[in-house]
Amino acid sequence: MTKFVKSNEAVVMGALYAGCEIYFGYPITPASEIAHGAAKWFPMLGRTFVQAECETASVNMMFGAAGAGKLSMTATSGPGFSLMQEGISYLAGAELPGVIVNVNRAGPGLGNVYPEQSDYIPAVKGGGHGSYQTFTLAPASAQEIFDLTIKAFEMSAKWRTPAILFADGLQGQMMESVELPEKELPAPDFSSWAAEGSEKTRANLVKSIYLDSAQQEQFNRHLQEKYAKMREDAMSDEYLSEDADILFVAYGISSRIARTTVEELRKEGVKAGLFRPITLNPFPTQALAKAAKGKKIFTIELDAGQFADDVRLNLAKAALGEEASSVTMINRMGGEVVSVADAVRTVKSAISAN
Repeated sequence: MTKFVKSNEAVVMGALYAGCEIYFGYPITPASEIAHGAAKWFPMLGRTFVQAECETASVNMMFGAAGAGKLSMTATSGPGFSLMQEGISYLAGAELPGVIVNVNRAGPGLGNVYPEQSDYIPAVKGGGHGSYQTFTLAPASAQEIFDLTIKAFEMSAKWRTPAILFADGLQGQMMESVELPEKELPAPDFSSWAAEGSEKTRANLVKSIYLDSAQQEQFNRHLQEKYAKMREDAMSDEYLSEDADILFVAYGISSRIARTTVEELRKEGVKAGLFRPITLNPFPTQALAKAAKGKKIFTIELDAGQFADDVRLNLAKAALGEEASSVTMINRMGGEVVSVADAVRTVKSAISAN
């Protein structure tokens, strides 16, 4: 079945097909149609729509729903996304699934409702407190907004961490055709960890606090190991990159601009190509390094260079060049402090290895 819909409405459709049970809504331009659509369609299909009093409330309602084993979501734009950062950290700290859609508007402050990609850092790196990560997807079309909303629920449930669908004001308001599948995904089973109130889950405990610093550090180590495994689900796409001399790296709406630029340059005899990260976290580092090898790199982005900095960082990581290889991390987590002895031991070990 094919529908001609606004991309914000495609988010709601994707959530319903993904098995989302509850939408906690607080409308904000240019994401308002997501809350409007959820308010209309969720109750029609036996799901629940709750009008929250603010963005802070909506994300904390998600915590309660997820802790009880329910798939839930919310959607917002920059100012609301800022208010949600603490709640997103709590979701990650309790290892709870849930999807937050950020239809990025221009900022800082109130800004305006036109498109920007300046929320890159909080959307991709985790804007709240603690060393947590989200699974962050960047769609480039209404079809991908639908498909990646479903993917966001799938990955959030798989990795038990919040998932961010990162779009922008232009994407949210554009209308395109979307191909819908025949049936929704089967509901995931969260009974092994959720506090559902049943006899089966009576012993389960949902928390994000460890008063013992050693336990807190152990939990943080567990999270980092999980995030490392999460890289197996990194996604990317390429266009005319194999024989390219120059490579554009862009995501979201900017990747569509880049794709057209590639085509125009090709007409003029310039061998250009495009690399598009679909997951901004985990970033497709190795795929980018392979596509970028021997090419001059350009980014197209709607921000002050946050994405370009990340591209440089990931190329350095992949290439293990001088800048990346000269950095050795000495760290502790969970309230534990690095001791002088630990630092000395690490430095001596590095020297002896050379």
